Amino acid sequence: MSTAPRLTALDALHRSLGATMTDFAGWDMPLRYASERDEHHAVRTRAGLFDLSHMGEITVTGPQAVDLLDYALVGNISTVGNGRARYTMICQEDGGILDDLIVYRLGETEYMVVANASNAQTVLDALVARAGGFDAEVRDDRDAYALIAIQGPESPGILKSVTDADLDGLKYYAGLPGTVAGVPALIARTGYTGEDGFELFLKPEHAEGVWKALTEAGEGVGLIPCGLSCRDTLRLEAGMPLYGHELTTALTPFDAGLGRVVKFEKPGDFVGRAALEAAAERAESAPPRKLVGLIAEGRRVPRAGFQVVAGGEVVGEITSGAPSPTLGKPIAIAYVDAAHAAPGTAGVGVDIRGTHEPYEVVALPFYKRQK
Repeated sequence: MSTAPRLTALDALHRSLGATMTDFAGWDMPLRYASERDEHHAVRTRAGLFDLSHMGEITVTGPQAVDLLDYALVGNISTVGNGRARYTMICQEDGGILDDLIVYRLGETEYMVVANASNAQTVLDALVARAGGFDAEVRDDRDAYALIAIQGPESPGILKSVTDADLDGLKYYAGLPGTVAGVPALIARTGYTGEDGFELFLKPEHAEGVWKALTEAGEGVGLIPCGLSCRDTLRLEAGMPLYGHELTTALTPFDAGLGRVVKFEKPGDFVGRAALEAAAERAESAPPRKLVGLIAEGRRVPRAGFQVVAGGEVVGEITSGAPSPTLGKPIAIAYVDAAHAAPGTAGVGVDIRGTHEPYEVVALPFYKRQK
């Protein structure tokens, strides 16, 4: 039985702007408005506006909210200060990654977990299942929020013109309550593009008014609406993982080169601890495949699932690939054998429909903004 995709509060506005829509994780989302390349360059050089209302917000409250999160997630949530955020993961008992998350501490005993759209129900179900025995409530707040992101070097100036919040005092990976275009919002400074920017969590009925206010405020500095397509090339250049590509249940955080998010020093047990301790030991004694960047010497674009080859043998697999508007060449992220993972390793290629195209191995990220 087919289920119609869900619509965000900005759906009619996207269509009025001529957006090409696509089904993404059960939501009808804007893929692009005009040119993906123009949208990408706008975020790198000016500013772009994104609808991210498909993301999954889950609120965890109560006297033992932090104890539940420390047990359910791999990070040390008890060290997150009021108004701060933490990148972390939720794993299975066997250490496989269920999702990567951002956790915001909204108050003394209140936290918001933001999951990827494709995994929101899975994360919600896991948190509810793991909440037994804790004096804490897990609440599905996906319908309570619309989420608008403004990203790019001009974004602080644009947002300042429509908010009363102290943006200068808002650190990276932090959030604070304020008003935007006259309505209440949680203003966060995280982002998934490699640029400075903000995420605005607000009531769905306020989304259109805020979008229009930001559009008007950014007219003079080149702000444009942006879709999911350029969001993918932006995060790819910034070397940021995407669930289902660089992260899966078949991989532990250590396999993904993100073992730093696992905090064994936190008190008490947590789901997956034993398996992750074993994974950490394996990663030290016999490094698994490493996540690297690849830059094409030619023009052919690699895609997820293509094989990385060297000396006639398969040495890895592409997880994400696309033309890079910033570099002007095709790029890819891949897991490759440790012996071929060092930047500058000679003789590495990608099997693109039977032809071994030469690629340069580089360290991630491909792009880092000038502070």
